[in-house]
Amino acid sequence: MSSIKQEDLSRGQTMLILGGAAIMLSLAMGIRQSWGLFQPHLIRDMGITAADFSLAIALQNIVWGVTQPFVGMFADRYGTRLIALGGTIIYAAGLLISLYAHSALAFTLGAGLCLGIAMSCTASQIAMNVTARTASAAQRSIALGSVSALGSLGIAFVSPMAQSLITSSGWEVAIVAFIGLMVVMLPAAYFAGGSDRIAIETTGIAQSAGEAVREALGHPGYMILATAFFVCGLQLTFLTTHLPTYLALCGMDPTVGSTALAVIGFFNVIGSYLFGWLGGRYSKRFLLGGIYVLRSLFITTYFLLPPSPTSTLIFAAAMGTLWLGVVPLVTGLVVHLFGLRYLATISGIAFFSHQLGSFLGAWGGGLMYSMFGSYELAWKSAVAIGIIAGLAQMTMNTRPSPRMERERASGFQPAS
Repeated sequence: MSSIKQEDLSRGQTMLILGGAAIMLSLAMGIRQSWGLFQPHLIRDMGITAADFSLAIALQNIVWGVTQPFVGMFADRYGTRLIALGGTIIYAAGLLISLYAHSALAFTLGAGLCLGIAMSCTASQIAMNVTARTASAAQRSIALGSVSALGSLGIAFVSPMAQSLITSSGWEVAIVAFIGLMVVMLPAAYFAGGSDRIAIETTGIAQSAGEAVREALGHPGYMILATAFFVCGLQLTFLTTHLPTYLALCGMDPTVGSTALAVIGFFNVIGSYLFGWLGGRYSKRFLLGGIYVLRSLFITTYFLLPPSPTSTLIFAAAMGTLWLGVVPLVTGLVVHLFGLRYLATISGIAFFSHQLGSFLGAWGGGLMYSMFGSYELAWKSAVAIGIIAGLAQMTMNTRPSPRMERERASGFQPAS
C-alpha cells in the first residue's frame, strides 16, 4: 500500500477517515453501554443471577483491557483496517451467542469474551489512534475531542432504541437490532483503516515496540496517568451496569434508566468536544484531575439526595459532560510524552489499567449489592478513590521522555 503524508490528505480523505472512526466508535460504545438495560430481563428469562450478569460484563471489560495492548501492537505494526474489520465480525458473533445463550456460561462467552475482544478492536483506543495519525499537530486535540464527541452519539440513540424494542417486542429483538447495526459498522471500520496509508515521520532514532513499552513504564508521569485511568473505568462501568437496577429498586419506570443513558450520551458529545478544545489550550493533567474529582462530587450528591426522575436526569447530564472527555486528554498526553509511532501500544497499556477498574466497577458493584442488599458501599468506594486519583493526576510529571526531548532539541518537529 502506497503511503501519503498527513499534510497531503485532501479534506475529503480526512473527513472519510475521521467519519469512519467516529461511526465505528459510536456504535461500538453505544451497544456496549446499553447492556445494563437487559439485566432484569436476562435474570428473569435466562435464569442467571445479578452476580452472573455482573461477572459477564466484568469479564468483557477485563478481556478488553488485557487484549488492548496486543491489539495496539498489531495495529502499530500492520495497520488498523484488519483489526477494525475483524473486531466488527467478532462483535456480531458475540451478540449472536448472547442471543441464543441458555446458561450463564454461554452468555459469558458471548457478552464477556467475544465482546471484550471486539471492543479492543473497534472502540476508543483504536479510534483515537486513527484520529491522532490523521489530524495535523495543530488540530489534533480538537480532532480527538470531535471524534470522541461524535462517537458519543451512539448511546444517545442506541439506548432508547433498545429500551423501546425491549418493551414492545422483547429483549431478543433488541439484540437482533444490535446485530443489524454491524452492517453499518463494517464500512465505517474499513474507511477508518484509511489512516494506515499515512506515513509517520521518523528521525533515525530507531525504537522497537519493546523499547517503547519500557520507555513508557519508566516514565513516572505515565504511571500516574495509567493508574488514575483505573478510576475512570471503575466509576463509569459501575454506573452503566448498575444504574438501571438501582432505579428499579427505587421504584422508577424502566424508561428513566434508558433516558438517563441517552442524556449521558447527549451531554457526552458536548463534554468530549469541550475537553478536546480545552486540552489544546490548557493543562491536560489539571483538566483530567478535575474530571475525576468532579465526578466524585456529582456521585456523592446524587446518592445522598432522594432519588427521582428529575434528579436522575440532572445527574446524567452532569456525568455525561465528564464521561469521555478524558479520552482526548489521555491520548494527547501520551502523544506529548512519547510521540505517535507506538501510540496504540502505549495507550493500550494505560487502557488495561482503565479496564481493571471497569472490571471492579461491574463485578464489585454487583457483589456488594448481593452481599449487603444496597449499593451504598459501592458508590462510597467509587467516590473515595476518585478524589484520590484526581488529586494524584494533577501532580503528574508531563515532561516528555528523554528521546522526545532530544528530538525536539535537534529541531525536528515530529507529528505529535
